[in-house]
Amino acid sequence: MSTTPKGSTSNQDEITLVTTTTAITLTVSEQEHTVINDDSDSRRHEAFDLPKSKKFKSSTTLISNGSDPTNMSSNSNSTNLVDAMEHTNGEMNYNGNSENNNSQATQQTTTSYQMAGVLQHQTSTSSTKTPEIDEGLYSRQLYVMGREAMHQLASAHVLISGMGGLGVEIAKNIVLGGAKSVIVHDCSNVDYKDLSSQYYFTESNIGQNRAEVATKHLSELNSYVNVTFSSAVVDEVFLQKNKVNVFVLTDANLDDQIKIGDYCHEHGINFINANTKGLFGQIFCDFGRNFEVLDTNGEHPLTQIVTEISHDEAGVVFMSTDTRHGFEDGSYVTFHGVKGMTEVNDKEFKISVPSPFTFTIGDTRNFGVYEGGGNVVEVKKPEIVNFKSFSESLKDPEMLICDFSKLSMPANLHLAFQALSYFQKQYNALPKPWDAADADKFYEIVEKLNSENREKVLTDELNKHWIKLFAKTCTGDLCPIQAVLGGVAAQEAMKAVTGKFMPIRQFFYFDAIECLPENVFQPSNEATTESNIIPKLPRKPSRYYSQEIVFGEDFQEKLGKSKYFVVGSGAIGCEMLKNFAMMGIGCLKEGHVYVTDMDSIEKSNLNRQFLFRSWDIGKMKSTVAAEAVKAMNPNMHVRAYVDGVLPETEHIYDDHFFERLDAVVNALDNVKARQYIDRRCVYYQKPLVDSGTLGTKASVQVVVPFLTESYSSTNDPPDPSVPMCTLRNFPNLIEHTIEWARDNFAGLFTIPPQQADEFMRSPKEFAERTAKNHSEYDKTEIIENVKRILGEERPKSFTDCIKWSRNLFEQQFHNTIAQLLYNFPRDHITSKGERFWSGNKRCPHVLKFDVNNKLHLDFIVAASNLLAHIYHIPQISDRKSIADEVAKIHIPEFKPKAGVTIHENDEQVRADVERQKNISAMRKNGQSANDIEAEQLLSRLPKPDNILDIKIQPHEFEKDDDTNFHMDYISATANLRAENYEIQRADRSKIKRIAGNIIPAIATTTAMVTGLVCLEVYKFVQQHKNIESYRNGFVNLALPFFGFSEPVPPKRQKYLDKEFTLWDRFEVKGEMTLEEFIEYFKREHKLVPNMVSAGMSVIYSPHFMRQTSKAQDMKRKISELFETVTKTKIPPHVRSLTLDMLCDDLEGNDVEDVPYIKYTFR
Repeated sequence: MSTTPKGSTSNQDEITLVTTTTAITLTVSEQEHTVINDDSDSRRHEAFDLPKSKKFKSSTTLISNGSDPTNMSSNSNSTNLVDAMEHTNGEMNYNGNSENNNSQATQQTTTSYQMAGVLQHQTSTSSTKTPEIDEGLYSRQLYVMGREAMHQLASAHVLISGMGGLGVEIAKNIVLGGAKSVIVHDCSNVDYKDLSSQYYFTESNIGQNRAEVATKHLSELNSYVNVTFSSAVVDEVFLQKNKVNVFVLTDANLDDQIKIGDYCHEHGINFINANTKGLFGQIFCDFGRNFEVLDTNGEHPLTQIVTEISHDEAGVVFMSTDTRHGFEDGSYVTFHGVKGMTEVNDKEFKISVPSPFTFTIGDTRNFGVYEGGGNVVEVKKPEIVNFKSFSESLKDPEMLICDFSKLSMPANLHLAFQALSYFQKQYNALPKPWDAADADKFYEIVEKLNSENREKVLTDELNKHWIKLFAKTCTGDLCPIQAVLGGVAAQEAMKAVTGKFMPIRQFFYFDAIECLPENVFQPSNEATTESNIIPKLPRKPSRYYSQEIVFGEDFQEKLGKSKYFVVGSGAIGCEMLKNFAMMGIGCLKEGHVYVTDMDSIEKSNLNRQFLFRSWDIGKMKSTVAAEAVKAMNPNMHVRAYVDGVLPETEHIYDDHFFERLDAVVNALDNVKARQYIDRRCVYYQKPLVDSGTLGTKASVQVVVPFLTESYSSTNDPPDPSVPMCTLRNFPNLIEHTIEWARDNFAGLFTIPPQQADEFMRSPKEFAERTAKNHSEYDKTEIIENVKRILGEERPKSFTDCIKWSRNLFEQQFHNTIAQLLYNFPRDHITSKGERFWSGNKRCPHVLKFDVNNKLHLDFIVAASNLLAHIYHIPQISDRKSIADEVAKIHIPEFKPKAGVTIHENDEQVRADVERQKNISAMRKNGQSANDIEAEQLLSRLPKPDNILDIKIQPHEFEKDDDTNFHMDYISATANLRAENYEIQRADRSKIKRIAGNIIPAIATTTAMVTGLVCLEVYKFVQQHKNIESYRNGFVNLALPFFGFSEPVPPKRQKYLDKEFTLWDRFEVKGEMTLEEFIEYFKREHKLVPNMVSAGMSVIYSPHFMRQTSKAQDMKRKISELFETVTKTKIPPHVRSLTLDMLCDDLEGNDVEDVPYIKYTFR
């Protein structure tokens, strides 16, 4: 609440306004409510001293006829910004000290072209030196932004004004992203109102400057970013001296938004205005005129294999008919590696798309005739976007829709956010929380604004209920809302300085009114709207004050008593725990938050997982994260686990663990783990929110027992797999050679050494395990691997390693290819009369080793060192000495062999696999030929006593260690094989992403999606009963696109006259004999079991039970039968069994589908 300006009279007689941290009491709808006075808005209004734009008009003149909609002039003595303070400029240093220097008015007059740093992203900053990018730190973000955009970001200077919960969220994301400098600006002090969302503030900081306190924590996030603070006046000299590229203004009043927005527009400073009010948020972007968007969608350029190009006027390009090519009409493409029609290579063509499988490039009659080969790659073209100033956009807004179920919400919020400043001017205060009278006054202002701007307007669907909810909750601050808006706004700031991705044009409004009680945001009538729905408002200051304003004290108590399980404490998990700490989840005696993660902290985590610091590397994620959020909110009861949630750990996460939970939140990065958690939540009937990110894309799925389908109810289509024969012999894309190289690495340096190590540790057990678990064909291969590692290929020195590597090069890139060409010569014709080497098959050529070829030597260096590591031979990385040694090696001439079978397609591969299965199934006198060979090989393996001195050290693939030669080998191998097949090479970064299966990630998306998740958590605590209250979401910040929808209800099935879903089951409590069990179902459910099973084991089936033991079995307990049939002892922690049943009705008719059975016997 703002302090009444000196000389003004408050219209609220019952309010006595005092200093910032003093509490006063007022009457709100019969409730006594403690209000924390906030004069920060007044102080912030005095913190900006920029000259008025020539186009600038005060907010009171935005009404078309020039009149004030509420005659606010009589009570409004707003201070003009130009006269607010003496002209002061703050010069910051890293320690946060401010040296104030008085500046003369003449020194502040600067033309736009003189203002350093007031530049679009295309213009270089003061230093022309390209900043270095720490790939170890930024590796995941590099895959989102690209190297060029990262260089631009690393040169950017960002000013963020306002260090409340929203401002710090934006700052955190930008600092993690790697801007050159970030200035956090605020002249307000910390008070209780900040503690519910500003996670770097504690009660001990109350009274201290918000920017100064925040800077101490922000500066720890990224050592490459210069984070400073200021409470000085922001004027032209300030912006010039600090070379500001982007001005992010948060939670300012409308006059300052207009003044700063218009100034930035005229002077070429990228401007972002962000505000949150309770359950509502607003973002505005203005990146000036002729802003160049270099990448409009963030997708990798499309690549397709060319199979034919017609030699005619149309120039029709044919591609593989297996999939649609994905190109759009008017797109640009370029070709690489085309033979015959070489004129098309490395040239751009604008295409027309007549079908999903072809496109045309125009007349090719003057080109050569297409002979084969080639790829076509999409060329991304920049797009120019023009932005209007903030004041122009207020009157003629362009708004991004995010929820199509509330199409008029943006227009309503556009008016509401403006009306807030008008209300504050007239009544010298913001609307009181949940005050009906203030809400009526606020609505009148909104009505006036809408009617007075009728020439442009705004909306014909003014929603009185929404507007009043805005007024009643606007003084609250909610961490989840600020996480959403902070993630989006930070991404927009990055777009401003990089041109990477399409900016918001230009307003974005967001709301989460569904988080309120269902009878509040969906009232059945007007009377319900105005009565008996006021929450119990806070009576005294607390860290949750700003959240209690929105939801009330009773709701806060429910949050505090909640028990939540966060599965994963990586990027999403860290953000989730931070949100939970601010929300107060698990912060009362009865409450608890449990978090688990099996992983330890690595350097690449620090770019997104903001609870971790460099000194935490090597520690367990869950324990460090728990300690960090405990520091943010000491009242939080949080327990960290380091065990995965797996079938093998059900003794840890047992019935007692799950049954006490209120809900589960997934923070996982793989589908298999999500599906397992989903099954557990369905079994224990617990709510679940799942979320995930992929670069700028994010999704949220909410799972509510009995109300929605589960996560596993629908599956994404599987990723298309590469045919085996393509990988082995006929690659045509760099992705194929990378996958081959990754498999090759495992087949040489991981699997065989592991097998040899297992043999040496326990020869007898190894032999038994191999005999039991593998086919006859695989047994031979395993034994050959062990023999090779421990015997014939074992090097004694690094020179031996070099010799081995040189032979490996010859085998992989010369001999194998020579054999392939021997079987299928370049001019080979198939039995159908077609060219063999055509379409998707690229004809390869052999590589001749050249010690002066860098790529060839890269392979030798990497392979030699990898082999040396396995045998504990000292590694050598000196390229010259290795080159000298490898030059001495003589390689005998290879002669292809007749009779070697090479599969031409996957049908032949599958037939060969089937043949191997048949061989395994064959038995002749209890043995097959492969059995005999395996025994012979085992007998020839070194005796254990002869290999005691050998120590084997298998390689476990680690993509992020640049010193272990893993990526060196895979990069060299992938590109050498690409050279074999005349495929365009890839850089190390791309190879690392594909080989390491790296998921691109950026902090902005992560922060945003966890905010969405926590909004659904509010609804869990509210215990919403209507599916319409929940929201699944899909967001792509690159486009930008926001899509929200109701969850899908569960599929309904029926048995007899009863409906059921996946959430239903038969509950059988208490141990029973089989006979009692059968009678129970007959009596209680009118069903006659004719088969009862547990997993793959049948416990009861009258048709298969032995008559001699049937009577005895019918008297046995179900748990005893389970142990007998499964041959396993039921662990002590297991209290129930999951059983499935086939059954008939009492008349003997088959009942097809029935729920499963939860049989609780303990």
